[in-house]
Amino acid sequence: MKLLTATREGQGEQDGDFCFAIEGELVLPGFVCATDQADPDGGCGCGRAFSGMSSMRATTTAVVRDLDVSPADVRLAITGYYVSAGMGPDVIGYAEFEDVVSATLEDLAEIAHVPVGAVVGRRLDNLTWRSEPGGVGEP
Repeated sequence: MKLLTATREGQGEQDGDFCFAIEGELVLPGFVCATDQADPDGGCGCGRAFSGMSSMRATTTAVVRDLDVSPADVRLAITGYYVSAGMGPDVIGYAEFEDVVSATLEDLAEIAHVPVGAVVGRRLDNLTWRSEPGGVGEP
């Protein structure tokens, strides 16, 4: 299954790049604060970053990898991420939690058209192309 993982590849090519996530950890597009909704180049950086699902730290670059995991595995990882982030069903309600998890799975499914090894960035709800695939992330 194609998924996004944190990478330092391409870091520094654009103003405001940062990578505090762990190289290779699964990442997802995180929530965007009101400040970054108005200007993804300002504020805290969340409008141009991916959230590390293990470290809870962010990066502005991610690489597409084809990993041997099932959709159920990914759902479990996403569920764990949100619970760890303090947004579990006991906090936001079961129905809302399931909606957030399902929406995240849908967001991640949108990378299916991106070739393995491509480095991408983020601008709010859009992926941006950072580099051509170069063999990174291939099994």
